Amino acid sequence: MPPIHVLHGQPTPEELATVLAVVSARAAAAQAAAEAARRAGAGPASPWNDRARRLRSTPRPGAGVWRTSGWAG
Repeated sequence: MPPIHVLHGQPTPEELATVLAVVSARAAAAQAAAEAARRAGAGPASPWNDRARRLRSTPRPGAGVWRTSGWAG
């Protein structure tokens, strides 16, 4: 965390400690949220991991169905 500089006034040690606690808590919460988003896979999903791909319909009997039976859906 970068250093914090007091530009105006003379804060008491208690006021300074309160401000530092709030800033530290906000930084920790932002870091935790970023980590949770990274673990959840917020990026684009890989088609290999897409569960909907497994739910494709099975080929129906008919003319030429053997051609499409191996298609990924």
